[in-house]
Amino acid sequence: MLPPWTRRYELSTQRPTLADVAAAAGVSVSTASLAFSGAGPIAAATRERVHEAAAQLGYAGPNPLGRQLRRGRSGIVGVVIGDALRRAFRDPVSTQVLDGLVGTLGPLDLGVLLIPSLSDPDSPGVDPLLESAAMDVAVVMWGGGDDDPLLETLRRRGIPTVLVEGQLLPGIGAVGIDDRSGIEQVTRHLVELGHTRIACVTLPLNRDRGEGFIGEPELAGRVWAITRRRLDGMADAGVTPVAVWQTPASLVEHGATAGRALLSGPDRPTAVVCQSDLLASGVVLAARELGLRVPQDVSVAGFDGIELPWLGTDVLTTVVQPLTEKGAAVGHLVRDLLAGAEPDHRELPVTLRVGTTTGPAPS
Repeated sequence: MLPPWTRRYELSTQRPTLADVAAAAGVSVSTASLAFSGAGPIAAATRERVHEAAAQLGYAGPNPLGRQLRRGRSGIVGVVIGDALRRAFRDPVSTQVLDGLVGTLGPLDLGVLLIPSLSDPDSPGVDPLLESAAMDVAVVMWGGGDDDPLLETLRRRGIPTVLVEGQLLPGIGAVGIDDRSGIEQVTRHLVELGHTRIACVTLPLNRDRGEGFIGEPELAGRVWAITRRRLDGMADAGVTPVAVWQTPASLVEHGATAGRALLSGPDRPTAVVCQSDLLASGVVLAARELGLRVPQDVSVAGFDGIELPWLGTDVLTTVVQPLTEKGAAVGHLVRDLLAGAEPDHRELPVTLRVGTTTGPAPS
């Protein structure tokens, strides 16, 4: 039989409060609060009495929202994905970075709110969640430039922000990789193998996310920072691509489309540098489809260092970036911003990994 002090709740749907628990246990509300928080001295017998009363009343504990409001924080980190979610979660780069980020935020009692980018060029530019959702810090994956409407919205709301591989901007934290140097290294590797006709398959140039061959007018215009750095890496190696193909997203099928276009002509390139591994694997599959041998007829290199089991025995030559560690670095910067630190820039190194998809230029 339940103790008498619980009977008034038997037919009630009202959620019991901390004050109810305190009254049932015969202690003050502040003592009951200490029993749950563990933040101060309280006798073990008193704590046990409070928890027993809470169990009898069906009290689950202090309202976390109330606790967050008392601290002046929501406990939420808004993560703006740089693409539509349906594409982002097909890309191991995005999922591994998110894994490192979430694994770092969890022990800090911080949750994540995923906010997709509006991928339609005619859309207003920001998801309504970005305008209204409670968040303590915003993380913008694959961040854009100073005129990005996402950043303007976050500035207006006064939300501390971390850009992942975006343009370095005053007052905004950033975590990046030395991708320009990485692309330079892999391009020099191809030059040393004797390649002079080298093409490039890029990530999207801008929010328009076009697809196809691009020339100097497009390259001279506004280009997202991540794509620009990787293009500049080829220039640092002394290479002007014989052809540049833009893709709308980093997916295998877009790489395959690029490969068919680049490798079908009579004066095809002897090597292709791709700005992601998924794009590079698509080019390899297209080359096989066209009856070309990799690397005897065409060499293909990528960027990221992800697993590509569908290439079989081929191991992609690529620039390896520390994906999970990058996500963790973002989480550490979020932690520091919440502790009152000034925004800073943190850059992680990359390494060249030579596989079986690059070889000497065909004679």
